[in-house]
Amino acid sequence: MPRCRGCGVELQNTDKKALGYTPKADSEYCQRCFRLIHYGDLTVSMKTGIDPFDVLKKVSEMDCAVLWVVDLFDFEAGMISGLSRYLAGKDIIMAATKRDLLPETLSDHKAAEFVFTRLKDLGIHISTLILSSKEDQTAIEEIREAVGEYAHGRPCAVIGKANSGKSTLLNCLSGNNSLTVSRYPGTTLGFNEITIGDQVYIDTPGIEIEHSMLMDADEADLKTIVPDSRIKPAVYQLKGDQSFALGGLARIDLYGCEKASCVFYLSGRLNIHRSKCENADELWQKHQGEMLVPTVDKEFSVSRKRMEENKMDIVIDGLGWACVSGTVKNISVHVPKGVNVTYRKAML
Repeated sequence: MPRCRGCGVELQNTDKKALGYTPKADSEYCQRCFRLIHYGDLTVSMKTGIDPFDVLKKVSEMDCAVLWVVDLFDFEAGMISGLSRYLAGKDIIMAATKRDLLPETLSDHKAAEFVFTRLKDLGIHISTLILSSKEDQTAIEEIREAVGEYAHGRPCAVIGKANSGKSTLLNCLSGNNSLTVSRYPGTTLGFNEITIGDQVYIDTPGIEIEHSMLMDADEADLKTIVPDSRIKPAVYQLKGDQSFALGGLARIDLYGCEKASCVFYLSGRLNIHRSKCENADELWQKHQGEMLVPTVDKEFSVSRKRMEENKMDIVIDGLGWACVSGTVKNISVHVPKGVNVTYRKAML
C-alpha cells in the first residue's frame, strides 16, 4: 500500500477510526493530514504511542548520516535519552531550529556556545552544529552542504523529538510543503523517504516528548503555549518573596529576593500573574481554571532549589524558561507531576 506524503503512515480506506484512513483510494494524503494542512484540525491525537527506542534502534541499523533537529527554544525537552548509546559512531549533524523565536540580543556565537556547553554537560557528541530558522535560506544551504559532506551518498535519517520542526525543515530543503506541519506533537507517524536533489532523506516519527508540558496540555491550548513569533522577554524586579503563576500551568515562587530580577521567556499569549508568596496558594486554589488559564487536569508536584549562583535559568519543558539573577535564597517550582524542571547556566 502507498504511504501518506504528509506523515508517512500506510494509507487505507476501510477503517475510518484507524490511522492512514482516506475516503479516496487514489489520495496522496491521509484524512488526518488533509485536515491538518487545510483546517489545522486534529482528528487523531498521537502525542503518545510512538516508542522512541524503536525509532532509534531502526536508525542505528541503517547505513546513514543523521540530521538531529532540536528546537532551540525548547532545548532541554529536545534532548534524547540514549542517543549516544544508540547512534555511537554515526555522523550527527545538529540543526538547532526556531532560532527566530529567540530574542535578537542572543548572538549566534553565544547561542552556539550555549548548545555545545549543554551537550558537553550531557555527554553528547555531534559532528557539526547549524542554527536555523524557516526564513534563513543561508542556514538551509549550510544544512544541505553538511548533509552532503557527512552522508557521502548514503541516506540521511532526520530525527528529533515531536514538534521539533523536522517536517518544516525538510519542506524548506525541498522547496515545497508536501510534508504535514502542525503545532501538534506526533504529526509524522512513519518513516517517510524523500529525495531532494541527489540526496535521500528519511523523515522519522517524532520521538515522544517525555516529561513535557506539551504532553499534558489539551491540544486546543497549544496555540497559547507554543510561541510562533519572536519572544519578547517579560522583566520583573524582585524584592521579598514573590510568586508568578504562568497561566494555570505552572508557578514559580522566589524567596528572599534582594536586588534581584526575573525575566520570563514564554509565548506572548500566556498570561503571567504576579503575587506575594504568602498569597500564592490562595490565589492558585481560587482562580486556577478561571483567571489562571490554561491549566491541566493533573496533580501538581514541587521542585525546590537553593540558588547558589548569581544568575541561572529555570526551564520548564514545553513551556519556556525564567532567568533569575541577583540575590534569591530559595526557589519552588510547581508543575504538573512528571513535567521536567531543569536549573541551568543562563542562556542569555
